Amino acid sequence: MSYDPEKTVNKDDPLTACTSKGEDWQQHNSQSGTGDFRSDTRAMLAALIVGALLTGLKFYGFWITGSSAILSDALESIINVVAAAFGFVSVIVSHKPADESHPYGHGQIEFFSAGFEGALIMLAAGGVFYEGLRQIFYPLELPNLGPGLLFLVTAAVGNLILAMVLLKIARRTGSLVLEADGKHLMSDVFTSSAVFVGLGAVHYTGWFRLDGIIACVAGANIIFWGTTLVRRAFGGLMHKADPELLDEVCAILAEHKKNKWIDVHRLRAWRSGQRVHIDFHLILPRDLPLEEAHSEVKLIEGLFTKHYKAPDILVHLDPCLDPDCPVCANRICDHRQEDPTQEKEWHRKNLIGDAPSHKRIG
Repeated sequence: MSYDPEKTVNKDDPLTACTSKGEDWQQHNSQSGTGDFRSDTRAMLAALIVGALLTGLKFYGFWITGSSAILSDALESIINVVAAAFGFVSVIVSHKPADESHPYGHGQIEFFSAGFEGALIMLAAGGVFYEGLRQIFYPLELPNLGPGLLFLVTAAVGNLILAMVLLKIARRTGSLVLEADGKHLMSDVFTSSAVFVGLGAVHYTGWFRLDGIIACVAGANIIFWGTTLVRRAFGGLMHKADPELLDEVCAILAEHKKNKWIDVHRLRAWRSGQRVHIDFHLILPRDLPLEEAHSEVKLIEGLFTKHYKAPDILVHLDPCLDPDCPVCANRICDHRQEDPTQEKEWHRKNLIGDAPSHKRIG
């Protein structure tokens, strides 16, 4: 049968329907991406403005009390503001579309931003430990603790609300920058809570060294959060394997598997900001016409477009070889050399490596 480019499209054809749905989803994802950009930028701008105001409250609390613990909390909040400013710029850059100089988009800046924020968190921990140890070895009396604690609680509640909002938006949009800033604010809330409890004890016991001890405990927590962010950012920049994403991709392929999809191998998938990049080798019957093979690729692209926002899909087609016969489900085949004897499960461990028949040809 000859191929007629002018033939009427059959809307009932599964491939046409899937491709049509994929195009609808691309339009939907484009609109959704615009909404995510607005949500992310507004959230980061709010974090910047609110963070600056709450930091001012903490420094005022330190000014009237002289507490090392409150100062350490205020120093961490300065890092919050700097990180929010950097994150705001990162969100804007990460949503820029791919161009000639950045063919894979600009999403990797989110990992850099998260790593930068984690490094700043650990830097703030150094200042926290310094002030805490100074108060332990050279304790000073703390005046006006009552009003100072009131300002501290107000700032902590504000940070808690802001952190919850940022993390909620991050879960919806998948923004690593918002997640990093939200977790940073949560660590700040923990620090403020520890400082509040410690200073409350100082207020009733008069043991001023406790002020420094609480500051050091808070500093240890800050280092934990900072290290977590840096490790995750480093993994993203180095394209560390994402088992959760790979499992999702395998599940989609397995759910829609067709007999002519003989095998999949060399599966790779990674995230870059809002975008998902997926590439793998697909083994098809060696005598399948090019037009039909291309249709299978378009079908697969449509499947992934329904699950991810503007995914970047690359499918390398391989012709089947005789060693593929044991896993091939095509019963009627002129090239079959042996009957099907294996049922290969399409899960992560089976798809990320080479197919036995293609190790020698790459």
